Amino acid sequence: MTSEITLFVNPTAGRGRGARAARPAASALRAAGFSVRTVLGEDAADALARARGAVEEGTGALIAVGGDGMVNLALQAVVGTGTPLGLIAVGTGNDFARSLGMPLREPAAAGRMIADALKCGRVRDIDLGRVGDRWFGAVLASGFDSRVNDRGNRMRLPAGRFKYDLAVVAELAALRPIPYRITLDDGEVREIEATLVAVGNGASYGGGMRICPGADLTDGLFDVTVVGDCGRARLLRVFPTVYRGTHVHLPEVSVFRASRVELAAEEVTGYADGEPVGPLPLTAHCVRGAVRVVGP
Repeated sequence: MTSEITLFVNPTAGRGRGARAARPAASALRAAGFSVRTVLGEDAADALARARGAVEEGTGALIAVGGDGMVNLALQAVVGTGTPLGLIAVGTGNDFARSLGMPLREPAAAGRMIADALKCGRVRDIDLGRVGDRWFGAVLASGFDSRVNDRGNRMRLPAGRFKYDLAVVAELAALRPIPYRITLDDGEVREIEATLVAVGNGASYGGGMRICPGADLTDGLFDVTVVGDCGRARLLRVFPTVYRGTHVHLPEVSVFRASRVELAAEEVTGYADGEPVGPLPLTAHCVRGAVRVVGP
């Protein structure tokens, strides 16, 4: 493995934590003997093109510095190449890093861990989800949670995470069951009314909400969590249990496993790793061993 590695930096992640985190992470990697180059972009498309260029030139590893959005962009650059992906998790959610057991918001510690792992060859192949030509590492969300994202993205004020809290309140006021058609692998079509359907390669989304607590990054299968028709009061009681992952034992919740999931519903957008991937219907495939990651 070449000693030159690439930091792929989102300078705006975590209200500027991305740019600040790059420095201690780079220092830790250089102290371990690695040559470090930094890649930034003017926008997502430019950043992805630059990351892909670094991979094509043979960088020893691509290290994403930021949150889940930055990691998702990095996945598009390394998938199928054999180039290891490392994570300096300094965003808001950091759910993919959480699934991998990486330090959160500790860039120097993460840099040291990555350096040690690269030197020791501590890399592993894990599964990814694919929707069309887009890849995701954590969760494909649809329903109530994706509508909250839609509304929050449309709101200009207030700034920051508070607008998503307001979006939750607004979507609760408009809550209604969504008629879904779900097909798992090549089985029968399930027609159900649900509050949300989450397709998990990893266990969590939204900054530690364990929506698919049994998901395994190496089993070649998604965990599909279906939260059935809930009224507002019941949903407010169910939602806190998602942080512990105990919601899966409730009567309103069903969990399935499949390598191929087709979701269809009217006026619902799918979000993968917190990024919009398009309106339903969507088909997600779990691709075994799609990416190589550096980890503990």
